[in-house]
Amino acid sequence: MKFSIGDKVVLKQTDEEGVIVAYISEDMVEVDVDGTTFPVHIDEVDHPYLKWFTQKKKPLPAKRKAPEDFPVEKAKQRQPRMAKGIYLSFLPVFKMEEMEDVVDYLKVHLVNELPKEIQFQYDYVLFGETEFKHEGKLQGFGNLYLHKVPFDDMNDQPRFNWKIDDLEDSDMAPAEGQLRIRPQKVFQHINNILSNNEPSFSYMLLEEFMPNTKFVTKEPTKKIYVPKEEPKSKPEPSAQYEIDLHIEKLTDSMRGMTNADIIQLQLSTLETYLRLAINNYQDHMVIIHGLGKGKLRDEVHRILSATPEVDTYANEWHGRYGFGATEVKFKY
Repeated sequence: MKFSIGDKVVLKQTDEEGVIVAYISEDMVEVDVDGTTFPVHIDEVDHPYLKWFTQKKKPLPAKRKAPEDFPVEKAKQRQPRMAKGIYLSFLPVFKMEEMEDVVDYLKVHLVNELPKEIQFQYDYVLFGETEFKHEGKLQGFGNLYLHKVPFDDMNDQPRFNWKIDDLEDSDMAPAEGQLRIRPQKVFQHINNILSNNEPSFSYMLLEEFMPNTKFVTKEPTKKIYVPKEEPKSKPEPSAQYEIDLHIEKLTDSMRGMTNADIIQLQLSTLETYLRLAINNYQDHMVIIHGLGKGKLRDEVHRILSATPEVDTYANEWHGRYGFGATEVKFKY
């Protein structure tokens, strides 16, 4: 192996020196440079020894000078970094399974590409329950590792809730929102990473802070999560050949709902549309339940097994749903 954890390396593009802290894959490592950790392709780093030996050595002075006579080294002027916003970055970590690299989990980073210190609150929610929560400060142009998300959990569209404050300007209003990524989009990101040899994919949370006055009067945008109010009366449902039991398809807000409340709503929805399908003599139906840990799928199959009008049902691979759906055929 060319490098080991703890090796000192030099970045070829910037000539900065750092230390390898972790291996991501055979081609990717994590490098720490002055306290900032980020992914780097192995081809973009090298051992620093050649640089040390090839640097031109300064000749020793003929006479020892007094300290006040030594020349003062000019400070290197760095090019200012461009402000790009604040992001959530997802770094896939692969494992070998049946002679093929598959994604094991995603490492979630908060990336601050603004030249100012921020205060943040972060909340990772799955099935209405908080799985990970963190709050703190992040300096300008800083990168913070938050936690890892099992790749299978992305099939259930977890929520990434966030709130960010500008600590350097009290006139700026805080911003908050919620990020959800559809499973199809996650697979598309992974394919792009593999084809383009990129380390991660990112979603912008905030491009820039807005002043308090504008923030209050401005109409809500996608950056602000405002739960929709439940309609006073819902129209009667009609028979469907495809039903999606993902909880975000069934309610606009899961605030206050427990896991038991969620599964109860999903199963009552299934029974409603199952009865409608039978009353309308449908010949088939597709029930989308996702992957997750398989609890919802097992409950769906239990109800189907107890329904006399169900002839057969199968949870097989489908080009559109993967293994996240069950196809039902009826008999009358």
